[in-house]
Amino acid sequence: MASKPIFVTQPFLPPLDEFTPYLQQIWENKVLTNNGPFHNQLEQALCDYLGVEHLALFTNGTLALVTALQALRIRDEVITTPYSFVATAHSLLWNNIKPVFVDIDPRTCNLDPARIEDAITPKTTAIVPVHCYGNPCDVDRIQQIADIYGLKVIYDAAHAFGVRQKGLSVLRHGDLSVLSFHATKTFNTFEGGAIVCPDAKTKERIDFLKNFGFSNEVTVMAPGINGKMSEINAAFGLLQLKYIDGALQRRKEIEALYRKALSGLRGVALLPKPEQTETNSSYMPILITDDAAHDRDAIYYAMKKAGIHGRRYFYPLISDMPMYRRLTSAKRENLPVARKVSQQVICLPIYPGLEDSQVLRIVDTLVDALK
Repeated sequence: MASKPIFVTQPFLPPLDEFTPYLQQIWENKVLTNNGPFHNQLEQALCDYLGVEHLALFTNGTLALVTALQALRIRDEVITTPYSFVATAHSLLWNNIKPVFVDIDPRTCNLDPARIEDAITPKTTAIVPVHCYGNPCDVDRIQQIADIYGLKVIYDAAHAFGVRQKGLSVLRHGDLSVLSFHATKTFNTFEGGAIVCPDAKTKERIDFLKNFGFSNEVTVMAPGINGKMSEINAAFGLLQLKYIDGALQRRKEIEALYRKALSGLRGVALLPKPEQTETNSSYMPILITDDAAHDRDAIYYAMKKAGIHGRRYFYPLISDMPMYRRLTSAKRENLPVARKVSQQVICLPIYPGLEDSQVLRIVDTLVDALK
């Protein structure tokens, strides 16, 4: 009997009967959206859990990115990474901002601070780094550069839910941090997102912008959009929070099992664990190195044929996509590290429901594909 396919991720779903009381309350309240009681409860609960003071919920992470740029009035050119999901750069284009791609650090897959200053021009207004795979960026160096040149910093923290450095939330860095609560994320609300704000005034502006710009019943302050999270999504988030610690712990156990099984395996490299950091094990990336018997794609398809559906995450580079590849910063010679990593990476399945026996099956399948 053939084994069931294993995919790179699977959303964590709490018991259905525990969600029913939330739905009943929504029906009784007759409030489905527009900052209802569950929406407001989830904002506060997430602030408490994440260790931040102000947070604005959104219907998804992409609209949160678009709004974050609007809220800080970012324009002209923004430095960012080519090694990310397309929403990072797309949010810039939606704001008529020119992305300027900078290469990544091979040890972290994050924006390389040593290359940022060379990309700054008189038109540069901000930096948008990504905490790739939940591993924190070099936030201190990035902030130093931003302070010298008077730039804003907005972190795409889609992967960084619950990540802490030296005991503090990594979401506290920069001018804003943007989270995704998509179904594939460590914490999800089916669809959803949030902006972590430094102060109440900034949150107020963001709340205006996500509700068409309304500040009261008759006053529109800005050309906002509809980015509000529904009560059903917020209720699911509140239920998810009850289980998040267990889910994060199980992810860490799975990552540790992978690292032990893959350590020293020829043709495979693992990203180093960041120091003084409590990560969330949101992804399990491996790099197929030059000394492997086959290239990454051959191994990826061999595993897929065996029912192991990993993901080449991130491939292709954003800078190789038609709407970006004509930019000077997108030239191949400008991004050698990002290009190399994108040709080597496979993210292996990791989610709380993955069993140890399945992890070992994935490792065995990888070993066979490497031969």
